[in-house]
Amino acid sequence: MNTRTPRKTFPIPCWFVLLFFGYAISFAAADDKHPFGLDDYSELRSAGVIAVSPDGKTILFGVRYDGQKGPTKREWHLIDVSGENNRKLDLPEMFRPAGFTRDGEALYGSLEVDKKGQLGIVPLQSGKPTQIISLPNGLHGAAISPDGTRFAVLSDPRPADALNDVRHVAENEQTSLYVVSVNGRDGSWWCPELKDVNEFAWSTDGTQLALLTQVQKIGHHEVTSAIYVCTDSRVRKVTDIPNSASGIAWVDGGKNIGFVSTTTEVLTPDHLWTVAATGSAPVDQTPKLDATVAGLTSDAHGTAWVQINKGTIVEVYSYRDGKLEPAYHWPGGVAFPPVFSPFLSTPEALAFNVSDPAHASNVAVVHGSELQRLTHEGEETLAKVDLGEVRSVKWTAKDGTKLEGILTLPAHYEAGKKYPYLVLPHGGPEGNDTLSFDNFSRLIAGLGYVVMQPEYRGSTGYGSDFMNAIYQHFGDHAYEDVDSATDFAVAQGWADPNRLAIFGWSAGGFMTAWTVTQTHRYKAAIEGAGITDWLSFIPTSDIAQVDYDMRWQEKDVAAFLRFSPVMHADQVTTPLLILHGEEDLRVPAFQGRELFVLLSERGKTTRMVTYPGSPHFPRLAEQRRDIFTEVKEWLNKYNP
Repeated sequence: MNTRTPRKTFPIPCWFVLLFFGYAISFAAADDKHPFGLDDYSELRSAGVIAVSPDGKTILFGVRYDGQKGPTKREWHLIDVSGENNRKLDLPEMFRPAGFTRDGEALYGSLEVDKKGQLGIVPLQSGKPTQIISLPNGLHGAAISPDGTRFAVLSDPRPADALNDVRHVAENEQTSLYVVSVNGRDGSWWCPELKDVNEFAWSTDGTQLALLTQVQKIGHHEVTSAIYVCTDSRVRKVTDIPNSASGIAWVDGGKNIGFVSTTTEVLTPDHLWTVAATGSAPVDQTPKLDATVAGLTSDAHGTAWVQINKGTIVEVYSYRDGKLEPAYHWPGGVAFPPVFSPFLSTPEALAFNVSDPAHASNVAVVHGSELQRLTHEGEETLAKVDLGEVRSVKWTAKDGTKLEGILTLPAHYEAGKKYPYLVLPHGGPEGNDTLSFDNFSRLIAGLGYVVMQPEYRGSTGYGSDFMNAIYQHFGDHAYEDVDSATDFAVAQGWADPNRLAIFGWSAGGFMTAWTVTQTHRYKAAIEGAGITDWLSFIPTSDIAQVDYDMRWQEKDVAAFLRFSPVMHADQVTTPLLILHGEEDLRVPAFQGRELFVLLSERGKTTRMVTYPGSPHFPRLAEQRRDIFTEVKEWLNKYNP
């Protein structure tokens, strides 16, 4: 389940997919398999690659699981590329590793000091951290140079606000580039005139960096980006980009700079572009792509690795000398661009994150021409669980639109038997669901439900026209697609037409709230952190949201109220549960509160639950568990 109202510049990292819900199922004997439930969710472990050692023989990976209480639990491991010698590292609790130093004897990363992440190094032998540099506002991003002599970090260059504990000033964040030697000396701000750096990439010789900037939200109704080449003594603009962009990388032996951007009205980058490093007009290298370029990185050998979302699967392509070619895929699931050592000048191990509907995210390496899973996190938990079938399904909507979705069936599904049904529109909206292990779908299926995740217009993975079709049409095009998924499920005999439910988070939360103002077919609905009032949402979200509608509110108020659920509260008959984090900046909590009050005033069946300290989705396990408890009880009460 993709919950994000999108950070349009950054595709979603892939092993970040919702690991957040659960349902306790008791069973007679400990050896019996059971539906995926709360205890399984809490203990389910997944793995994600972090770095490859300088000699290419060892992989650093992280393990995460939710646990019973508190923030996500994390472990750090090393494993040989052969799959042998998996050992857990004893690293400081407040240290998050990002990579190896040049000699391979230490790890660098973020070390929390006074509640701020600072650049630190931890020797593998002693495990005792050394703080390399302290910046007034901490750091948010660091990478070692290809020669191993310097670090580049992103940070707010301004002095820390001495009154930050008593006030917060409403202003744009600033992000600039700081470069420092690996021993912590000779640090300085490179290209200090740039205050809105989003991403950077070292050149292969370590003498310069390519920087990707994007205008800040406050003061800009539109979104534009730019690429610069930066050294310790000068900055040079390479090109302007009339939209958002992401994934900057040196390609073609350093002659060109690659990035991901779009020509659509929405802000999510979806095509691979290149521009001469000396400066020129950008060239779209994938002009007729019927999929989505969702990520880009490049290695020391001049090969760019490209993430391409093709409907509900994710594949890795290589790009070199103007040629984009298929490289790696994970059968029946998803594979993401590799992690590699930045130091080697000869081909080295490539480490990938992979997942499929029957396995949690794990690390894979190249074996011959294919990928082979190296880690097996989560297998012990899933061996005790009965999982139903998951597959992609396709249908045609009433207006002729070709659509796809992911169908999750309960364990021991019987054809011809009618099951309670839940449609689960993803967040974004410019995101998509993939054939990976989706905990929420599995948990709902564990309640005996058939679950459908429709890839409505606006989703990535189906080309620019499909994604752009959502612009100014979230409340009709996307809604029609989501509702057609329910029509299809009923027609196929999967869903009991008298036991239909809908739930979504973020943009999916909007779709839930909007749907119950347009139809009475659903017996229960759950809206999580959803948009209910477009007029107030667009300017108050913490990131640019103008890809929903670029028009000025005061010029055409009706356009923003047209698809706002709060303007149609009197039409709701479906019992609606509203869930929201109290500290949500992406979709401010007043969005849920407004709809809840309006429904209550009209005598509608509704309930609102908020989570103290929670951002767009709760970080604490006990809050995540409560979300599913609320969902389960609401479904049991109103869609039995």
